[in-house]
Amino acid sequence: MGINTETLQVIFGFLVIMVASDRISHFFPKIKLPLITGLLITGIVTGPYILNLIPLSAQENLLFINETSLAFIAFAAGGELYIKELRSRFRSIVWMTFGQLVVTFVLGAIAIYFLASLIPFMREMEHGSKLAVALLGATIFVARSPSSAIAVINEMRAKGPFTQTSLGVTVLKDVLVIILFAVCFSLAGALISNTPFNLSLFGFLIAELIASGVLGVILSRLISFILKRRWLIQIKTVLLLLAGYSIYLLSHFVKDNAYAYIGHDVHLEPLLICIIASFLITNYSANKAEFFNIIHKTGPLIYIAFFTLTGATMSLDVLARVWPIALLLFAVRLISLILGAFVGGTLGGDGWKLNRISWMPYVTQAGVGIGVVTEIANEFPTWGNEFATLLISVIVLNQIVGPPLFKWSIVHLKEDHIKATGQLYEGVRDALIFGLEGKSVALARLLKQHGWESKIITTISNLDLANTSDVDIRIVPAVTKEVMQELGAEETEVIVTMLSDKENYRICELAYEHFGTKDLIVRLNERKNIDHFHKLKAKVVDPSTAIVSLLDQFVRSPTTTSLLLGMEEGQGTAEIEVSDPQLHGTFLRDLRLPPDTIILSIRRGPQTIISHGYTRLRLHDLVNVVGSTESLEVVRLRLEKG
Repeated sequence: MGINTETLQVIFGFLVIMVASDRISHFFPKIKLPLITGLLITGIVTGPYILNLIPLSAQENLLFINETSLAFIAFAAGGELYIKELRSRFRSIVWMTFGQLVVTFVLGAIAIYFLASLIPFMREMEHGSKLAVALLGATIFVARSPSSAIAVINEMRAKGPFTQTSLGVTVLKDVLVIILFAVCFSLAGALISNTPFNLSLFGFLIAELIASGVLGVILSRLISFILKRRWLIQIKTVLLLLAGYSIYLLSHFVKDNAYAYIGHDVHLEPLLICIIASFLITNYSANKAEFFNIIHKTGPLIYIAFFTLTGATMSLDVLARVWPIALLLFAVRLISLILGAFVGGTLGGDGWKLNRISWMPYVTQAGVGIGVVTEIANEFPTWGNEFATLLISVIVLNQIVGPPLFKWSIVHLKEDHIKATGQLYEGVRDALIFGLEGKSVALARLLKQHGWESKIITTISNLDLANTSDVDIRIVPAVTKEVMQELGAEETEVIVTMLSDKENYRICELAYEHFGTKDLIVRLNERKNIDHFHKLKAKVVDPSTAIVSLLDQFVRSPTTTSLLLGMEEGQGTAEIEVSDPQLHGTFLRDLRLPPDTIILSIRRGPQTIISHGYTRLRLHDLVNVVGSTESLEVVRLRLEKG
């Protein structure tokens, strides 16, 4: 790519389009569609077939953006293959991956091959070329989207065996699909060029895979060297992207020159090289935390560029002719996923209740799938763009249908913990106060002075209610969902709990999951239980914090005190109990925690341990963590048993 005035104009023009694409895409979640759909549609609209802001002539100048993005996507996918998190569901993950990979690939290849007469660019192909396209298309069918899966899981606060298996299979499939793609890509080249099959062909294929593996190891060492330097994170990010792009440059160089030196085409698979490097960094490097930090912070920008450019390169003229085939291929993939999940689940020992919906997490496609499609389009220009348009149309359908199916399956298996939708303010400010005592009566009276309506709820029937005629007191047999409905919890703005921590948590959980109460306020009895209430977004009042001690801390350390009390915006602390048996004996350094969190100490019985990387976790440890509110929730989901 030559750097000239035209190239600079194209690049800066695309940067402006990226800004617009980002803003436009944020409207799509409001209509229940994912961000990626908004990015793709923006790219389509600005592409050569509608507004022509990104003309066909500009796409060659932007190829480096596409290849850099592909390398980054491979880094992100490899980063999700964290061995220590996959151990507990290993058998189910392996068999489900086997079923999905084999059944989906075989059925997909057969369907595409026999539907060739209906696909315009395949009609005149020879049988070898049709088989090549079928193999490549079936590879796309297998691809999944780890980023989409993680987004759904975080949104649903999901945790459980089904969720864990789904994420493990998703990541493992994307690793295997890169290897499968490398094999099919080489076979497709041989089929299209009519190269005869012999042992030397497979020997070169194995040699290419080994070479890609060796380069993956070398790339991981290079990345580790970059991460170890005391440089600004922005510099490390740029160097990481350049390292990924350099793999594509090396691949092009080898491809252009190999035949002249050894008399055979050599294809090094850049995606496989990058995913191996990322896997090694994730599992065997002391710098994985900073690597994840870069991936997390850079990801949104990369995805904006990649998906917008992908949409701009779609051939709408072809799409207008092949949309019925796209729907047909979408249906074929869906059927193959259902059969593959049933086979894998049965071999893995899962029951019918799980097997009948176990295909739903694997419908969504995005990053790696589109990346592979793009690479095929670049390699086979005569029919590649038409192939890419057809397969990306299928991917878009999967991206629209997949997330709602995954969400439904999580809810169906009761592995979600999302907040219910609360009622809009109807003009009356009201509160339910659970627990009858002097302080609750005083609170009700004070609220009444400020125009609030409140009810005090108690289960004790033999209390002296003298001098409380001005307060609305309701005696109930027990606090259940039905009782709270009768009390008007669906319309209540605030619920205050002043009972035991166990009773308080039960009330807050009912309010959170069934009524979506705007504000939950808890009077805490034991500080060790504070994290459970924070999990439900409750505001906690700890009476044991003496006012004198509080003032003393503010005088001596105002910033720290504000942080510990959760007064700093977006920051806080959490004391999380380790209740997941799989974490017993794990080193802290092996926990893949968000980069903006710090473990301050561990409380083990009466003992407080100042922790370090080689501190081992024990079941029922109370881990004190500081960090952003969002990251504390991630840590909590990691440490607690679903």
